[in-house]
Amino acid sequence: QVQLVESGGGLVRAGGSLRLSCAASRSPFSIGNMGWYRQAPGKQRELVAVISRGGTTNYADSVKGRFTISRDNTKNIVYLQMNSLKPEDTAVYYCNAGPTDRVTIKGDYWGQGTQVTVSS
Repeated sequence: QVQLVESGGGLVRAGGSLRLSCAASRSPFSIGNMGWYRQAPGKQRELVAVISRGGTTNYADSVKGRFTISRDNTKNIVYLQMNSLKPEDTAVYYCNAGPTDRVTIKGDYWGQGTQVTVSS
């Protein structure tokens, strides 16, 4: 069973930055895409950013130019650098991972989530 462990959430003021990390372990197969989704209170879970093993990315329009996703394939870690944070970025951020490597398809595995709160 693939295990995803997130870290890096917290409280930050608007305009600030945070970096999320997610490490995948116990995978019996090669991890495909890795990415981040978020869910705000009363809203559906939505895509934030996804990256394939080869580096192809897919971003939500709302975060383009502010967030950057990257990964270390040797360690199965994905990062989300979040800059110029806004109060509307407040949500629980969930790590998601393959086995699919397509950035337009959700992976099968989810982390427990990490809270990101942006104060105005």
